[in-house]
Parts: sequence; C-alpha cells; structure tokens
Amino acid sequence: MNIEIRTDKNIQGSERLISYVRAELTQEFQRYSERITHFSVHISDENGDKTGDHDKRCMIEARPAGMKPVAVTHKATNIDNSIHGAIDKLKRSLEHLYEKKDHHRGGLPEYVDADEDVKVDDEA
Repeated sequence: MNIEIRTDKNIQGSERLISYVRAELTQEFQRYSERITHFSVHISDENGDKTGDHDKRCMIEARPAGMKPVAVTHKATNIDNSIHGAIDKLKRSLEHLYEKKDHHRGGLPEYVDADEDVKVDDEA
C-alpha cells in the first residue's frame, strides 16, 4: 500500500504531518491492505493567510485493485479535523463499494427441492 502526501504552499508538509497521516491511513484501512494499492492525500488551505471557517481541505484518493479510484474531500476549521473527516468519508465509500461488489443484488436464486413442501396424495 503506497501512500503519497502533498500539501499546498500554505501548509507546511513537515515530517511530523506526513508520518501522522501515514499512520492514520495505515491504521484505519488495515483490513483493506490487500485490496488498496495506492493512497494520494492532498492537504490545502483554501484561504491562504486569511482565516475563515472550513478553509482547511483534505482530499484523499484511494485506488482499489482492479477498480476505479475513489476520491473524497472534507473541509474543516483545522487540518486534523479535515484529515479525519476525509478518512471517515473514504471508509464509508470503500465499505459501500466492496459490499456492492461482493454481494450482488439478487444473487443466485434459491431453489426449492421438488420433494419438499409438496404433499402427494396416492389415494386419488
């Protein structure tokens, strides 16, 4: 599982931030480690030097093996909340995707044995 982390010019991409994001992704998506090949994380501050509500943005793209990429975005007032919000959204999206793939709608029909639930009257 490859993890790529990028920041814009307004967010300092320190080693501490990078290792934190890697640890969170590894911990949260451990059960999908065989199914996801790559994570791409982009953290940005949309207002730059100005302050404002919900101006920190985290976009995470996951690439499940053999499937189309899944991308989510979350905005929050600080970097930590934007990262965790995006991780939560991505978990829900991937769970939905894998459930949909693994459990087909309708599935195979259940066949009833011809001898079950049928009474045969030999006296007729």
